[in-house]
Amino acid sequence: MTDTHNLYQLLPDDLAKWLVEHEHSAAQTRGVMAWAYKKQAPPLFPRLLEDLAKLPRTLPAIIERHLSTDGTQKILFALGDGQRVESVILNYHRKLTVCLSTQVGCAMGCTFCRTGEAGLGRNLEAHEIVGMYLILRKQIWQETSLQAPCPNIVFMGQGEPLHNFEEVKRALEILTHPWALDLGPRQITLSTVGYLPGLTRFRELPRVNLAFSLHSPFEQERRQLIPVEARFPLSEIKQALKTMPLLPRQFITLEYLILKDVNHSERHAQALADWSQDLKSIINLIPYNPVAGFLFQRPGEETVDQFKKSLVKRGVRVMERVARGSDIAAACGQLAGARSSCT
Repeated sequence: MTDTHNLYQLLPDDLAKWLVEHEHSAAQTRGVMAWAYKKQAPPLFPRLLEDLAKLPRTLPAIIERHLSTDGTQKILFALGDGQRVESVILNYHRKLTVCLSTQVGCAMGCTFCRTGEAGLGRNLEAHEIVGMYLILRKQIWQETSLQAPCPNIVFMGQGEPLHNFEEVKRALEILTHPWALDLGPRQITLSTVGYLPGLTRFRELPRVNLAFSLHSPFEQERRQLIPVEARFPLSEIKQALKTMPLLPRQFITLEYLILKDVNHSERHAQALADWSQDLKSIINLIPYNPVAGFLFQRPGEETVDQFKKSLVKRGVRVMERVARGSDIAAACGQLAGARSSCT
């Protein structure tokens, strides 16, 4: 293992191997990780500190930040190669959550989403994903007067997480490892449009929460919204979801974007109830956040409420997502990874 590996890319076994290769004891692994992730100062030998200084541990750099009237923050990061990617800090009544990206751009091409407009730039590496979290956590701790706990994570930013499976897997293992960031898997939610090669490997990941972007119970209609439906149809995705290993109080979240005059009829409500009835799931209704230049429109509150009632009367467990950060283009589907004119 060479010194070109970023420190924040290394799992304990990797770090132990690096220590041995540099003539240090593998027993120092836990101490080094405490020093790197928890800012503890264990007794590290001077020569070890000198060698660690040669191991890259650069983090993404904040180049732009916007604050919403509702307290949401959108942060634009510059990566080591000059690529840019966005993350969001969400504040729900002192429950802090960071929305992380996993790719520069996105290959899925969803017709309602700004992120995929320019296609896929590249996958993020694990150290970049972990690095964004470290920076956002530090910022949260600096800005709050309270002793804030580690913020939760939603992988709902730029990119399809399961399309970047190996790096996301490594990042999750670092985020949840007790020697590293020690987050509980239930503090993390991963969202997917149903990229089946990754979804069938989901059990390889720590037991994080899963959110599936459904948006229509009809395959042909869904294909117009999410082109990858043509390759991975709902029928196959459904079978994969039914085999998900869930903890006793864990549910699959079915994300349902409500688009004005598109997918909120009684016919949709019935088909959605039928499709979800044999899944251990809860439906999360998301009123569309408008994107400049896109044809879709946001439904009125009365429309959303009526659709919600239609689902409830059919025995469906439903919640509604509160929109955050839409005034700074930080809401669902609005991230672009570019400099913005928002103030």
